[in-house]
Amino acid sequence: MADNITPGTPDYFRSINAAGFTDIALNIFIKQYNENHIYRQYVDALKIDPYSITRLEDIPFLPISFYKTHKVITGQAEQYPLIFESSGTTGEIPSRHYVEDAGVYEQSLIAGFEQFYGAASNYAILALLPSYLERKNASLVHMARVLMQESRHPNCGFYLDEWDKLSATLKTLEAKGQPVLLLGVTFALLDFAEAYPMQLKHTIVMETGGMKGRREEWTREQVHSFLKKQWDLKQIHSEYGMTELLSQAYALSDGIFRPTHTMRVLVRDINDPLEVMTEGTGCLNIIDLANIHSCAFIATEDIGRLRTDGSFEVLGRMDHAALRGCSLMAV
Repeated sequence: MADNITPGTPDYFRSINAAGFTDIALNIFIKQYNENHIYRQYVDALKIDPYSITRLEDIPFLPISFYKTHKVITGQAEQYPLIFESSGTTGEIPSRHYVEDAGVYEQSLIAGFEQFYGAASNYAILALLPSYLERKNASLVHMARVLMQESRHPNCGFYLDEWDKLSATLKTLEAKGQPVLLLGVTFALLDFAEAYPMQLKHTIVMETGGMKGRREEWTREQVHSFLKKQWDLKQIHSEYGMTELLSQAYALSDGIFRPTHTMRVLVRDINDPLEVMTEGTGCLNIIDLANIHSCAFIATEDIGRLRTDGSFEVLGRMDHAALRGCSLMAV
């Protein structure tokens, strides 16, 4: 990456490639060690010399739960145009991601989307996100809104329970041969597909995971099989993202996710969280180069299988027993 490219700009996100990823990540690591109070405490508690780190696998990954208990920020900004909050069960403390620069999120999202799907302006973007629209500060809603703004198609829009309207819009766009991206939370897509079977020739259906207690839990294979049958589709796409990350990964088929240029996935041993690997099965660690104002190194609570080419599958969430092995301590 050229030295004169400013982090967080469109050129920054488009210039990141596999060859330069490690150098950028190591530079961000040192910056965040120096400027992120919580992260510095965590690294120091592990008795790790940050200036001895030369490999991505040796970088300390902050347990994702810190986003519930601490304000994880790099720098000393006083105002935040975006504060993403996670969903959760009643009484549970939500994760909060303080986004100092909304443009960083938007440019990362757009560059990552273009990497897999081309320009958002090629699509009419329809979002079926009832559980997310019903609360404030959901990063998924903001993601859909940014893509709709990029699309500028007159039929872009959000849907709660207006299934008749959504069905009519899809049929109108299909008749015109207009490429469509239908982004939906899993339970809503299943409910809609059950009530409105149809043939979708020009529509990409992208599920974001999650039943949110609305339906019996299904495996991703069961979900995809049902949606393909109801809508006569060859593949169902998936998006992997979370409140604590600004980058996404996408699966164009079979639940095999590939990260965008700003993301790298590693796995840590379930019983030894400091044992980090570049392939195999374990708890997912995420490097997100778009998290330049928070923490770019996140130890998630997802269990996955990482392949040698960097693609990965998400196998489920850790239970409390696994959590004890996958996290270390509180600062």
